[in-house]
Amino acid sequence: MHPDDWYLTEDVDDFLARAGEFLRSRPGPHVMQLTWAERVRMRGADAFGAEAPVFGVLERAGEVRATFYRLPPRVLGLSPLSPEQADSLAARLAALGHSLRSVSADHSTATAFAEAWRRHTGATPKIRDTRLRLYRLGTLTPPEPMPAGRGRVLGEQDLEQVMFWCGEFAKAVGEVVSIDADSWASTRYADKRYTLWETPDGAPVSIAGMNPLIGGQIQVDVVYTPADLRGRGYAGAATVEVSRAALAAGARDVVLFADAANPTSNALYQRLGYRTLADWGTYEFACAEPEVSQEGDRQADRVIG
Repeated sequence: MHPDDWYLTEDVDDFLARAGEFLRSRPGPHVMQLTWAERVRMRGADAFGAEAPVFGVLERAGEVRATFYRLPPRVLGLSPLSPEQADSLAARLAALGHSLRSVSADHSTATAFAEAWRRHTGATPKIRDTRLRLYRLGTLTPPEPMPAGRGRVLGEQDLEQVMFWCGEFAKAVGEVVSIDADSWASTRYADKRYTLWETPDGAPVSIAGMNPLIGGQIQVDVVYTPADLRGRGYAGAATVEVSRAALAAGARDVVLFADAANPTSNALYQRLGYRTLADWGTYEFACAEPEVSQEGDRQADRVIG
C-alpha cells in the first residue's frame, strides 16, 4: 500500500463528503471520527487552537477504506486500520513532517500505528495506563427495583446546575478546565444534553449526559455521582434515563465508554444491556512536549458513579 493513497484535507466538509457514508455505515467503531468532525464543523476550525485540524481518507479503487483526524495539540484519532494501513499512514505523516503527541483508537489499531510511528520517526510509544472499553446498547434492561426518585432532563434554565455538576466531574477525573458562564460554550460539555436523577424530595444525586445525534448514533458521555452517594443505584438510574432519552431522540445505536479497569461500572453497564464493542487504547510519544489538558486530547470520557 502506497502512502500517497491517503488524501489529506483541512476542510471538514470535504472530509465528510468523501467519508461520511463510510463512517455512518459503522457508527460504533467510528464514534470519535463522527463526533470530532461534527464538533469542528459546528464550532469552526479555529476553535481548537492555532493549528488547523487535519482529516484524512484512505481511498482505493474508488472506495473509502479508513480515516483519521489530527487535532491540536497533535492528537491523532484513527478508524480501525490493518497493520499495512497503519504503516502507510505513519509513512505519509512522517514524510509531511507532522509531529504527534498521542494516538487513540481501538487497541489493535492504536498498537499497530504506535509501532509504525516508532519505525518511521524513532519516537518511543508508551501506552496510557487508563484503558477504555467501548460499549453499545443492546436491549435496555432497567434495574429492579429502580431507586426512589425520578429522572429530569435539564434545560437552559438549569445551566448553573449543569455547570456545577460538570465542574465536579472534571475535578474528579483530574481535568484542568474552567467551567463558568463565560467559558462554558468553548468546553466539551456545552454540546451535551443532561439528565439528572433526583430523590423524592428533589435532591439531585446523579447526572448523565449525551452527545448530539450523529450518524444515527448517540454517545452517552459523562456519568457522575458524588462519592458519598455511590452504591445506591443512582448512576444506574441516571444511565437508564439518559439511554431512554437517546432512543427517544431517534438513535439507532447508543454507545458509551467505561474505564476497563473499573469492575463496578463495567458490571453495571452490562446489567443495563450494554455489550462490549471494542477495547480502546491511547499511546503517547516520548519525543513530544509534556502533556497539558486540552479538549482535543480527551478521546473518550470517563464515567464515575
